[in-house]
Amino acid sequence: MTVPHIRVVIADDEPLIRAGIRMILTSDRAIEVVAEGANGREAVELARVHAPDVVLLDLQMPVMDGLTALAELGRAVPSARVIVLTTFGERENVLRALESGGAGFLLKDSAPAELIRAVRAAAAGDAYLSPGATRHVVEQLASGRAPARAEEARRLVTALSGRERDVLALLGEGLSNADAGRRLHMSEATVKTYVSRILAKLGCENRVQAALLARDAAL
Repeated sequence: MTVPHIRVVIADDEPLIRAGIRMILTSDRAIEVVAEGANGREAVELARVHAPDVVLLDLQMPVMDGLTALAELGRAVPSARVIVLTTFGERENVLRALESGGAGFLLKDSAPAELIRAVRAAAAGDAYLSPGATRHVVEQLASGRAPARAEEARRLVTALSGRERDVLALLGEGLSNADAGRRLHMSEATVKTYVSRILAKLGCENRVQAALLARDAAL
């Protein structure tokens, strides 16, 4: 029997949403939901007490919103990886969440298997952003692209090799490592290595930030 080894805290102000997430996650024997909170303040306190591997955090919550909680979690429990759950109700909040360096970004209507993959990836130290979420974020934010941002993005991209630019362009399309590998005839592990190099060279904290930069640079 598999012993749970990924400890998760769920924070969402809707009890039905929390119950659904718990049911999905506990269907995987490697995952244990150790606590649930109804607002950002509870999320931070529960994370302090339970030291989870992963926190699933809604953006829109009372008492302390998800954006504030995300920053607090980074200070209080830096080892916890935070996956942001959202419906993309407000473009600016999404951008701020991305800039705060969450370990994952998922739409609330993501498939159950997607949620489990995100938690496993975050616990393993990887940033996980589903292709659907990436495309949605990029489309939401690309319309607000300023000329200065586009110029800066083009400047940053010049530091990349040709192959790195190819991989970055596919990140801009929201492709997963596996899909990008198939497109470029590379292994998934090789793409992952390229992604790590790209993030380091561009100063991006996660794949969505890199995808936005790819769109700003018009790759």
